[in-house]
Amino acid sequence: MIDLDVTIIGGGIVGCATAAAVAGAGHKVVLLEREPRLAMGVTSRNSEVVHGGMYYPTGTLKARCCVRGRRMLKAFCKESGVGYNECGKLIVAVDPDEESALTTLRDRGEANDVEGLTLIGRSELRRLEPEVEASAALMSPATGILDGEGATRAYAELATERGAQVLTGATVTGLEPADGGWRVTVDRGDDEGWVHNSRRVVNCAGLHADTVAVMAGLDDPDATQRWVKGNYFSVAPRHAGRVSRLVYPVPPAGTDTLGVHVCLDLQGQLRLGPDFEPGDRVEDYAVDPARGADFHAGARRFLPFLESEDLEPAFSGLRPKIDTDEPFADFQVRRETGDLEGLINLVGIDSPGLTSSPALAEIVAGLIDDREVAW
Repeated sequence: MIDLDVTIIGGGIVGCATAAAVAGAGHKVVLLEREPRLAMGVTSRNSEVVHGGMYYPTGTLKARCCVRGRRMLKAFCKESGVGYNECGKLIVAVDPDEESALTTLRDRGEANDVEGLTLIGRSELRRLEPEVEASAALMSPATGILDGEGATRAYAELATERGAQVLTGATVTGLEPADGGWRVTVDRGDDEGWVHNSRRVVNCAGLHADTVAVMAGLDDPDATQRWVKGNYFSVAPRHAGRVSRLVYPVPPAGTDTLGVHVCLDLQGQLRLGPDFEPGDRVEDYAVDPARGADFHAGARRFLPFLESEDLEPAFSGLRPKIDTDEPFADFQVRRETGDLEGLINLVGIDSPGLTSSPALAEIVAGLIDDREVAW
């Protein structure tokens, strides 16, 4: 029987950042990731954008954690040698009737303490990005991109340096309250595995966070997730460098999506995505080439140089969203009580989860030590 202070379930960037923060506070920690490598789920299948924080309602966890997390993540990547490019972002109004939405986003961003937001007109936009066609734009200079898997590994290494155990290929198959803590059953395949007691359990299981919560005994429909698929298309390498910033459209009204946008990778290559494809809870990452027509039509509104033959299916990812009909759903960081005392569930950690990861870790570390994080 192994006795631990904290067991963290899930080895994406949120789980690994949490392990580093909790181990840094002096706790005996184990992180359990069921896949053979870290960051194989949501962390490795997204835009790798470090968001500014202007999209989310003021005062929500998404707004607060995005701004705080971005600043922490930028500093961490610099200290750890992880790839990070503060390339900036333009949210563009293709038509003049979309321009009022830019003002709304700027005002919300300023209320959220986002730095440097500036409204610019067509002439300034053309000076900054000659290949982008729009009537106006909101510029967010603090938005960037990073190596998400690299940052995850760096957090795991920091956690290990601080005394945590980080184990892959370790599936949690049982969670039950026991002796003022939790009995955790772990399967490593080939009849290997163990059972240990843990004073606290932190559920950072991403796509499967609600399943883990139910395994532990949580019965709350408000903590149920649905999966949304986001597909990406690559842009022909001959267009590399024609756009130097991320370019987003004005977000579609009444939805929890930012619209298909232009992303960059750390090598300067362009890609489009993600779109919004509701579906069943199936880990299907195939990209239907037929979806390319909608990608082309959407992006060509502000990138007139794009031709349909410039696009090729690239990859897809799945996002865990709270199962609600509301257009906005906040992160859930739940410190359970009663029979589930000692369990902390992180549910609905979709975008901006990657950006928010160190801030979420900071909140969890505070909950474990019975202290409130003030920022």
